[in-house]
Amino acid sequence: QVQLVESGGGLVQAGGSLRLSCAASGRTVRIWNMGWFRQAPGKEREFVAVLRWSGSATDYADSVKGRFTISRDGAENTLLLQMNSLKPEDTAVYYCAAHQQSGLSRRPSEYTYWGQGTQVTVSS
Repeated sequence: QVQLVESGGGLVQAGGSLRLSCAASGRTVRIWNMGWFRQAPGKEREFVAVLRWSGSATDYADSVKGRFTISRDGAENTLLLQMNSLKPEDTAVYYCAAHQQSGLSRRPSEYTYWGQGTQVTVSS
């Protein structure tokens, strides 16, 4: 089992920045990739970014490319998401998730473990 706990969400004005963290514990050796997803009210959960846990390969949704950066603090087994130039349309609950298969994936259904989510609200 892998446990994931997100933190760092909050309220920020448009153009501002936030950094999300996701602490991973348990059988983290089984993780191939870690991703961030988000879900706004009335919408489906959507892919934001993914990172290969043991390397540097990444993939981003077009909507966040150039504004968001996914990374890992290896010493702390923590996944990070630096979000800059935030827009009101970035408002959502953000989830981190662990993927146990090789190959970066954008599909939520392929992720085995999920955190509880953290709210990000961007005001205009």
